[in-house]
Amino acid sequence: MLQSQIIGNEFYQSLGKLFYAIACADKSVHVKELDKLKSFIRKYWLDVDEMVDEYGEDAAFQIETVFDWLMEYEKDAKSSFEDFSEFYHVHEEKFNPYIKVLILDTANAIANSAYGKNKAELIALANLQMLLQ
Repeated sequence: MLQSQIIGNEFYQSLGKLFYAIACADKSVHVKELDKLKSFIRKYWLDVDEMVDEYGEDAAFQIETVFDWLMEYEKDAKSSFEDFSEFYHVHEEKFNPYIKVLILDTANAIANSAYGKNKAELIALANLQMLLQ
């Protein structure tokens, strides 16, 4: 696998961590949040690039795979956000203005999907906004 493919997969995996952190900010993930993420992946993220994973699937599905894994193993939101933040700082060039807007749109849609945004989600979204500036 080429280095660019490895970083591309890591890019999508880090997004899975981020979106999990947003959904789990209030210590629980609602099925509506997962459904919203899946719809955004299929509607927007699959068209971002032509990157594929080691199985020949669109690498954007790594977002969903990592999100599901984190949810299954009940990982905490804070460490997931920190993992994304570390990846962002090392690979900031991967995050062009379009990607940043798409990240924010996806995160806001997830947070808003189940009963609107609560305080914990608003804080997580504000932290994300500050990170991406």
